[in-house]
Amino acid sequence: MHNGPQTSPLWDLPKPKPGKKPQARKGQQTPAAERPIARVIVDVPLAHLDRTFDYQVPDKLDAEAVPGCRVRVRFAGQLVDGFLLDRADTTEHTGRLAFLERVTSSEPVLDPRLASLARTVAERYGGTMIDVLRLAIPPRHAKAEGEPARERASLQAAPSGDGWQRYQRGAAFLDALRGNRQAHAVWQALPGEDWPARLAEAATAVAANGRGAVLVVPDQRDLARVHAACVALAGDDAVVALSAELGPAERYRRWLAVSRGSVPIVVGTRASMFAPVADPGLFVVWDDGDDLHVDPHMPYPQVRDVLTVRAHTERASLVVAGFARTAEAQLLVESGWAHAVLASRDELRKAAPRVTPVGEDFDVARDEAARAARLPSVAFEAARQALSAGAPVLVQVPRRGYVPALACAQCRTPAHCRRCAGPLGLTGGPAHPPSCRWCGAPEGTFRCQACGSPRLRAVVVGSKRTAEELGRAFPGFPVRTSGAQEVLASVPGKPALVVCTPGAEPVAEGGYGAALLLDGWALLGRQDLRAAEETLRRWMAAAALVRPSTAGGRIVVGAEAALTPVQALVRWDPAWHAERELSERRELGFPPAVRMASIEGIPDAVAALIEELALPETGEILGPVPLGEVDDEGRSERERALIRVPRSDGRALASALAAAQAQRVARKEADPVRIQLDPLELI
Repeated sequence: MHNGPQTSPLWDLPKPKPGKKPQARKGQQTPAAERPIARVIVDVPLAHLDRTFDYQVPDKLDAEAVPGCRVRVRFAGQLVDGFLLDRADTTEHTGRLAFLERVTSSEPVLDPRLASLARTVAERYGGTMIDVLRLAIPPRHAKAEGEPARERASLQAAPSGDGWQRYQRGAAFLDALRGNRQAHAVWQALPGEDWPARLAEAATAVAANGRGAVLVVPDQRDLARVHAACVALAGDDAVVALSAELGPAERYRRWLAVSRGSVPIVVGTRASMFAPVADPGLFVVWDDGDDLHVDPHMPYPQVRDVLTVRAHTERASLVVAGFARTAEAQLLVESGWAHAVLASRDELRKAAPRVTPVGEDFDVARDEAARAARLPSVAFEAARQALSAGAPVLVQVPRRGYVPALACAQCRTPAHCRRCAGPLGLTGGPAHPPSCRWCGAPEGTFRCQACGSPRLRAVVVGSKRTAEELGRAFPGFPVRTSGAQEVLASVPGKPALVVCTPGAEPVAEGGYGAALLLDGWALLGRQDLRAAEETLRRWMAAAALVRPSTAGGRIVVGAEAALTPVQALVRWDPAWHAERELSERRELGFPPAVRMASIEGIPDAVAALIEELALPETGEILGPVPLGEVDDEGRSERERALIRVPRSDGRALASALAAAQAQRVARKEADPVRIQLDPLELI
């Protein structure tokens, strides 16, 4: 577990020795009478310039140049944007200091806590502070900024929170929030739980004491549910929703309401992990294993890790919540930093649906249409009973499209395009010929390169083909699809078949009567270190939408019963699976048991950077290995090397990578190198 470095804020740096104060020359601007030196972080994304630069504050801008405001300065002969971090009396710079060109806005958008957090996150991930600030502070919108600040919303008494009584340590955790005591929890929600209401109760308990709460969810559908639950308890004025789907003006308007202390509860997606809520008392991340919680921009911060740092440095509570549990969350529990909030086995039996695993060699139903739909007898009967009882049925398919992958029907060799060697698939249905998924070229005269057979077979069936087959197997019932460009938020509690891809499961009114988790091998067989953990997380997210077994709820999963993720689903015990997963990663030396960095680039650039690295003694270099891309001469175009160190040396690794990258940038190396710490994809 990473608790975050105890770094001193930039505005608490010791003042330089007295001696030099800026003097105005004849015909020049006059420096401000008090604290004439402005320390500015310039918006220049170069690693070797990741520090503050001193400028003079002209007397005419003395009142506007407040710490945290946006400024324009001349840097290397060009006008660039920046943030004014602090003002001082003296400077250590020996040359002539330039003046601030102008104050873009006197709004203090970069408060001391946010600046300290940005520096800490940059040091943790080996990035630069300005890269973090781009993620943390939205672009300015002048009209929204000119609007007057509203008064801070007042909340009534905190709700009872009876829903937390179902969990061991649940009541104690809520009491700690009400008493302004710091508490860290890894909460495993029961299947069928109204988890937005539980999170809203926790946030309102904190806000009723005058403190702030930040709740981060993966996507817009979860955001809408949590926001509605918080509004129902705290009122519309006390809650704000932040997401990338808002327009520039509205996003900045809501962000300013948080920054100015008008709103105590923030609900949002990934970027809201930096929300500058006043006096934070609670941070929450829901479904921390979702890859949407990793920002795709430098320095690639992860929501759970950033909120852990914030909870540690700001002495606030943290909740890592979800139906499943990641190895990183398990590390928080095993280290003693957080406590597990679980329901008893009796409560679990009341809430969980019945889970039935079926292997690949299952018996299909006798019904001809069901046989064409590749449904095992158990799945067909479960779906039929649920539809007969008036409940919808959820069908989870790992792949979208019609038939995304084809292979030779005789030798099972994957079918590839003759032009670019890309994979062949059926994208337009059976009436269209196979086509390449890379270049789009049709393939009307396929011949297997291995055996010469012209026949093709489906390797995996997509959601569209599955919906078509289920429509024939269950005539008279509507078939809905959710995934890709059209993701359903909810469906009515009426008999219907809902076919979706993982992560696109809509919520059914009253819960689903059954869920069919098809083609489990396609998820478990991925070449990924987190394949088992990710598969279980996807399965449990779908299974949690099903009615309990006492109400007839059934889960049929298409995978072998002996597999560890399947056993964890049958027993509904993700904590056991996370414990095994963490233990195996300790043996293999993979995150989160260690800190690991990925270095990608052309072979010469990767080798040169590794040569310059000042690694700690515990550092171990794995590779480099080619990434599969080759040039015309058969040489690898890109390579990747992995570097791992014990968690205690994680900060030293990040510092070494940042220093090496700064040297490359200072020399203006032409070939870029991509550096990422603790990447999700390691294989």
